[in-house]
Amino acid sequence: MILRATSVFKTYKEGAIEVHALRGVDLNIAAQKFTMIVGPSGSGKTTLLNLIGCLDHPTSGTIEIDGCDVASLRDRELTRFRARHIGFIFQSFNLIPVLSVFENVEYGLLLTKMPARKRKQATAEILKAVQLYDQRDQRPNQLSGGQKQRVAIARALVKRPSIVLADEPTANLDSETGARIVSLMRELQAAARTTFIFSTHEPELMRQADELFTLRDGIVSKSDTRSADGVRS
Repeated sequence: MILRATSVFKTYKEGAIEVHALRGVDLNIAAQKFTMIVGPSGSGKTTLLNLIGCLDHPTSGTIEIDGCDVASLRDRELTRFRARHIGFIFQSFNLIPVLSVFENVEYGLLLTKMPARKRKQATAEILKAVQLYDQRDQRPNQLSGGQKQRVAIARALVKRPSIVLADEPTANLDSETGARIVSLMRELQAAARTTFIFSTHEPELMRQADELFTLRDGIVSKSDTRSADGVRS
């Protein structure tokens, strides 16, 4: 398993009120899978992704990624772990507007302290894979929504992370563009042999899932897996 979450609770305080975002989540995700976490608004999907992505600490419980209990890491250790092992794809793209396409993707490697020559080679290769090398000098405001998301995918994959997290990655795209982006992510996930974990409510994404987990009221209520012949169980 690439990810094990055991008895994970997350409680926020809003004044005198406690909000129980996650209530004892147990989750096992196999490596090199295309995995979906689905559920209604407020079910805890984004909170769970933030914990998996080392952006926040659980109130209690353990989260193991590649055998490392990230819930026990201090902030500086979490930052280093996240830089090397986790890639992110956001529905709002989160590109840096003053940087070119090439610089936005390369930026993901700066924290890994990769030598400049290797960094630029890796950036060029992933931009070719997402068919944006010819647009490498353009700024984000010169790109379509689908192109921006392809830049975000390239940025997430350029450092060859253990896990790529995507929070509603097709929410701001039209259905045709979203379908192309899903197909591209599937191809790149298979080629890179990495693990994709999505939060989504999009049927097109759900149909692509190797594993599907449903969150409701902060609890994983059921799981759905696809066998090698495509039959769900």
